[in-house]
Amino acid sequence: MFGDMMNMMGKLKETQKKVEETKKRLDTVLIDEKSNDEKVKITLTANRTIKSIEIDKTLLEDKEQLEDYLILTLNKAIEKATKVNETELAAVAKEGIPNIPGMDMFK
Repeated sequence: MFGDMMNMMGKLKETQKKVEETKKRLDTVLIDEKSNDEKVKITLTANRTIKSIEIDKTLLEDKEQLEDYLILTLNKAIEKATKVNETELAAVAKEGIPNIPGMDMFK
């Protein structure tokens, strides 16, 4: 039993390391999103760090419209990035969870 416990702890540490490596890798995965008419273009990482925002000149004349464009486009980009992030981290975590009776809810 003690050996099993040590094996599980080793697997958990290995999984934790893989999760951290995946988080670092997600800093290099870029998500591009644009408004329907392409007046706003946003790039962010899968860890939801904004890398760039491009705004069409015509939007600079109307503050309220620009704000609406930014909110809509940023929310779409963040939603996409969150899905990528959660999927990648869940895959790493799932493969590293030891087979513990009664804990099959994670599989």
